[in-house]
Amino acid sequence: MSHSKRKPVSSLSALNPSGPWKEPTFGFPTAGDQVDGEDLAVRRAAVEALGAYNGTVVVSDASNGRILSIVNQKLAMKGGYQPCSTIKLVTAIAAMSEGIISRDGDFRISRTNKMDLSAALAHSNNSYFATLGQKLGFERVSRYAHMLGLGEKAAWNLTAEEPGTLPSAPPKNGGVGMMTSFGEGIRLTPLQLASLLGAIANGGTLYELQYPRNAVENMQFQSRVKRHLEIGQFANDLKQGMRGATTYGTARRVSGLTEDPVFGKTGTCTDYQQSAHMGWFGSFNEVRGRKLVVVVMLTGGKAVSGPVASGVAGSVYKNLADGNYLASTPGLLSKYAEDNVASDFNWSFHRQVLYPRTD
Repeated sequence: MSHSKRKPVSSLSALNPSGPWKEPTFGFPTAGDQVDGEDLAVRRAAVEALGAYNGTVVVSDASNGRILSIVNQKLAMKGGYQPCSTIKLVTAIAAMSEGIISRDGDFRISRTNKMDLSAALAHSNNSYFATLGQKLGFERVSRYAHMLGLGEKAAWNLTAEEPGTLPSAPPKNGGVGMMTSFGEGIRLTPLQLASLLGAIANGGTLYELQYPRNAVENMQFQSRVKRHLEIGQFANDLKQGMRGATTYGTARRVSGLTEDPVFGKTGTCTDYQQSAHMGWFGSFNEVRGRKLVVVVMLTGGKAVSGPVASGVAGSVYKNLADGNYLASTPGLLSKYAEDNVASDFNWSFHRQVLYPRTD
């Protein structure tokens, strides 16, 4: 059964994770969220796509850094999780910037094996990115990770946001190769990944993410640039591999949900520090001038993975397309948000209808 048809959690016993994991796979992800200032059409699409998974969805506008919705705000802003294979985007940018890999050329992984960047990203080849990390070395990897926003807060107006961390030395488990292929030693937040994806989508502008909390802040919104990155020349190379991921690679569940172009990167691993299995998917679309970033992070037992997270994101895009959201004027909030049609009470009622508690 697909996640879009999954029945609501019917008892607290369903929340218990299997195996050694402390994080539950399912729960009530919208509990405690504050929705004033959000684009409610986007939130509705994200809530319905996430369902009862224990995870978070962050949707932002790549053209200006505006956060349109955060589902499960507490999880999105906490100290971070291992990024798994989403770190490969950072590795790819560093390796292209340093001339280790070329635009179209194959990179030799071993004496008998070579691969180009597009295929490596689409299939999330671990050996490819571990080898790149070893050639880059820890200092250069750390420098590019800092430049791309890791280890610092992604938003300027969120006091609750924690910055994640970057290691001060190569991780003992696998060294820099594990760091650049699985994110070993790194703590990444969904907001940081959204910021990075936005910069790739728009050609190199790393915005300070901003999360309007009411109608006044929405009306007074002005974008804030954190820094300009010299990655525009590599954007098409990254996008080719990220598009491959959603059409024939690790995120191909997306192509079964929407025909619109979506570019993304999955991540699956075990975060032993959090005692959780992780499923990541960072993505953006390009539809009629709109570039929305959708980041999904799932935690729990073995039921969660990067491919599962990509299916959640695919449903977000599908829900927005079905609601004609993507046909609206870029840069403007949806009519739902402009008219402020939903209150906290309405969303509380919506949550109860979608995922009623029966415990």
